[in-house]
Amino acid sequence: MPKLTVDGVEIEVPAGATVLQACELAGKEIPRFCYHERLSIAGNCRMCLVEVKPGPPKPQASCALPAAEGQEIRTDSPMVKKAREGVMEFLLINHPLDCPICDQGGECDLQDQAVAYGKGYSRYDENKRAVTDKYMGPIVKTIMTRCIQCTRCVRFAEEVAGVEEIGALYRGENMQITSYLEHALTSELSGNVVDLCPVGALTSKPYAFEARPWELKKTLAIDVMDAVGTNIRIDSRGRQVLRALPRINEDVNEEWASDKTRHAVDGLVRRRLDRPYVRKGGKLVEATWDDAFTAIAKAAKNAGNSVAAVAGDLLDCETMFAARELVKGCGGTMFEGRQTGLAYDVSNLAAVNFNTTIAGIETADVILLVGTNLRWEAPLVNTRVRKAIRKGGAKVYAIGPETDLTYPVEWLGNDAGLLTKLPKAVADALKNAQRPAMILGGGTLAKDGVHGAALALADMLGLIKDGWNGFNVLHFVAARMGGLMLGYAMDGGIKAMAAAKPKLLFSLGADEADYSAFPESFKVHIGHHGDKGAHAADVVLPGAAYTEKAGTYVNLEGRVQRGDKAVFAPGDAREDWTILRALSEKLGRTLPFDSFEQLRAKMVEAVPALGVEGLATYEWAPPKLSLKPEGEFAYPIKDFYLTNSICRASPTMQRCSAELLHGEEFAEAAE
Repeated sequence: MPKLTVDGVEIEVPAGATVLQACELAGKEIPRFCYHERLSIAGNCRMCLVEVKPGPPKPQASCALPAAEGQEIRTDSPMVKKAREGVMEFLLINHPLDCPICDQGGECDLQDQAVAYGKGYSRYDENKRAVTDKYMGPIVKTIMTRCIQCTRCVRFAEEVAGVEEIGALYRGENMQITSYLEHALTSELSGNVVDLCPVGALTSKPYAFEARPWELKKTLAIDVMDAVGTNIRIDSRGRQVLRALPRINEDVNEEWASDKTRHAVDGLVRRRLDRPYVRKGGKLVEATWDDAFTAIAKAAKNAGNSVAAVAGDLLDCETMFAARELVKGCGGTMFEGRQTGLAYDVSNLAAVNFNTTIAGIETADVILLVGTNLRWEAPLVNTRVRKAIRKGGAKVYAIGPETDLTYPVEWLGNDAGLLTKLPKAVADALKNAQRPAMILGGGTLAKDGVHGAALALADMLGLIKDGWNGFNVLHFVAARMGGLMLGYAMDGGIKAMAAAKPKLLFSLGADEADYSAFPESFKVHIGHHGDKGAHAADVVLPGAAYTEKAGTYVNLEGRVQRGDKAVFAPGDAREDWTILRALSEKLGRTLPFDSFEQLRAKMVEAVPALGVEGLATYEWAPPKLSLKPEGEFAYPIKDFYLTNSICRASPTMQRCSAELLHGEEFAEAAE
């Protein structure tokens, strides 16, 4: 490890570190525009200049200079100060004075660094150059005259997203950043270029002119658009959520977020359930809370212990626990969260978990994908697999319908039977690998024998060994692992529940279930959007969305995470647990908690793993013998942008679906 001095302080840095990283280890702030920790080094902007001895008597770009033994680095010398002022002056020569009308204002690197490192006046009297704006789709708004050619967006598209849709044209002062033939960006991660852009050249189109950053209340939350559990920050003003931004979590999402995570939030104010409804004469009519509770109490009296609960895809663990206790209090024993008919064995939770972990999968050297479209089911897991290939040279094989995953894949065919007759070369590659991994798509569990065959294959090829578990199931709904930990899975799945003909059915935001299978059930829907669940219900109780309540969530790798409440629910809507608590009193089966803290304490008492933030521990059990799998796989997600009730209510997601997937123009209905 080389030793060097930074402004007279001697430090030791890891081998391979750059001078910029050495300066940061020494506690010195180095300005930069093009350098980013997760992207390759470009050395475009020259803002990170420092003085290095021994070396040429001129400032050098610290981001591209390797740290070496005996270097003397100065970050605050007159030469460095003058050089930075000069670089900033050149950057501002063609930059427009748009700060008052620019969406980046208040959180702009160029503003901050111009104040800290630039001159207080301008010497430039010539005309500024102007660049035509480029079309980049429904997510990214462009004002390319503001661009300083840092190429962060270009490098992100090529290296992380894996779609070469942004590039540079021409040279010198004529250089322009553009999309390919001005087509819309098709990546599910395109919104991240807005965060990466250090100026106002690329901004969020749905958020344009909505607010200034100092007006917003910032709340830490967990995303529910997929099962990754992306750490997000909700920015709100008053009772309205204006945007969702990713937070840094190296174990989960690094600092990225999918476009669905960022931009589905405009669906939180549309199609909302904001008052109770009761079905009378075949139609849902507005009602008071007391009328709705009275109707449910009457149905519960007739139902006896024939009571069931179906959990939706976006639920927090506290709501599921409160509903479980209420149904148990009524004598019910039927709980299910797998709305689409999945009925796999859940006696061994490790066998349905992403055991390698999200961060761990990028260290795998051979990966077998089985019936999963990672790019749609978990875009941020897909970036990790891509990183395993780019940085670790991993080899990826796949069974399933061929699709573009943004990296090289050897497709073996679309036959479930391949799990029992894997080609010898593939089997040998997995058997001989140091860190082999299999990723089994959550949708494949609907096919008889697939889960058991995959477990047997993992056992035979040695995917589970000391210090490494390479068997992974990729769920794609946020409430899945939490629901399984709370017992929302019954033998035979939702089909067995329908066959039991429950007289009273609680739908907890379950908008993907087929309610025609429950024609004789009295259906109570507690949810936040007027979607399938509300349309089928006999009583509708307006609940809270994920931004309107605190909650515990468990992601696909069994990681317990907690989010806070950002805003209040609209109208008469209430937090789900308060609805269940009030209803339990009306039914004469009062639940034993009066506050959210008491509810969480009861939940943790029942399931201790939910009380500790971090990875839950599941004991591994030997696989059971099962049927031989047959037939072809079909990916469960047909439209990435419209996977839940919030997305379906979001104009931005509808626009993305229409334009990016179906090549159509989106026409928004008049309000």
